[in-house]
Amino acid sequence: MKVKNVLEIDFLLLLFVIVLITIGIFFIYSSGVSSGRQLSNEYIKQILWASAGIIILIAVSLIDYRRTYDLSMYIYFGALALILYTVFFGRLVNGARAWIGIGSFGIQPSEFAKVATILFLARYLDASKHSRNEFKRFFVSCMIVFVPMGIILLQPDFGTALVFIPILLVMTSVAGIPAKYISFLGIWIGLTGFLMVVPLWQQFILRGEYPFLMIFSNIRFILILTASLILISLVSVYGFFRFKRKYFFWVTYVSAILIFSFAASFLANKVLRDYQMMRLIVFLDPNVDPRGSGWQIIQSITAIGSGGMFGKGFLEGTQSHYRYLPQQSTDFIFSILSEELGFIGGIFVFALFLGILLRLIKIIKSTSDLFGSYIVAGISGMILFHFMINVGMTMGIMPITGIPLLFMSYGGSSLVSIMIAIGLCQSIYIRRFDH
Repeated sequence: MKVKNVLEIDFLLLLFVIVLITIGIFFIYSSGVSSGRQLSNEYIKQILWASAGIIILIAVSLIDYRRTYDLSMYIYFGALALILYTVFFGRLVNGARAWIGIGSFGIQPSEFAKVATILFLARYLDASKHSRNEFKRFFVSCMIVFVPMGIILLQPDFGTALVFIPILLVMTSVAGIPAKYISFLGIWIGLTGFLMVVPLWQQFILRGEYPFLMIFSNIRFILILTASLILISLVSVYGFFRFKRKYFFWVTYVSAILIFSFAASFLANKVLRDYQMMRLIVFLDPNVDPRGSGWQIIQSITAIGSGGMFGKGFLEGTQSHYRYLPQQSTDFIFSILSEELGFIGGIFVFALFLGILLRLIKIIKSTSDLFGSYIVAGISGMILFHFMINVGMTMGIMPITGIPLLFMSYGGSSLVSIMIAIGLCQSIYIRRFDH
């Protein structure tokens, strides 16, 4: 190990990360205060995890990330084994069997599975870079991501499972997979979400029967439409291979999106638990259940709004200190920060996350190794998605999914796993000019 490697760490990236972690510890402390008394020692645990995380980050950054190339397959399948184990033998926490451990100590393997999947997918994309069959390349990439995602859905942990989608989209995009394949996946997921929400919107928000909207919840209509679309797709596939006309391809393309969307929305309605469906309903209108599932969103929006421009001051927030915000040290840490530091504090956090993403983009552009650039791309997509969903959730513009705000939310597994990820990025940055 050369001494110069230590001095070549991206100190600006490290600074942004440490500042976010420090802010998180302060507001985890604040979240545990009520009526002037400290009711929780979560901030002490977070300090210990943060200290361990920084040591791990430095250690990982000093190890050549290219050593993980051959190990990535074993890391990936080891992670699959752990998350599969939790499905059957894990602890039940907040409706999901996603934790394993002894006594009060526990880890959430799905947090580490995200990093393992990024490593293995980066290896595959690098190994297949000369392949002429881009469809196969995209399909295999999807399978690498969908397997852990599917296992996590069985726990069920819908929020964590969703994080794998932006990882896949960003990495395949950086790897040069044609836009038509990536767009297919993006449109499919978006349309599936729409088809899931429409029946709920009609039942709980509009509270009436509207013929146009009823077709989206009519099983008979959906089956007839799906069968028709399958027939159209088969004819179009034959036409494409027989006459080599592009419009046959696009007919098949659109038909396949519709078929997969109807099928996925139907399965989602069967698989998702009642509380998960209620989260979608209260996202549309929190006042549907203001004392139940809508309580979190209402109180979070109230906390953020009451902070004003400069906030009420540290330890002066009312929503958190009167315990109005459930899970305030984890999912809703941004709400506490915004109430006590106001709009200015929120913008500062935005700037720190933007700084991290810009540094990661610089690493992607500067590294000469594709394997390394794919790893950083996946980590960038993961961080961006966590930020958008968590902050959007606290503002009421995204559904509640239980996704933490990375670096800031209370939780050892989440913090240590993201520190490993940043350590990998630092390792890639240090060796960006190596061949």
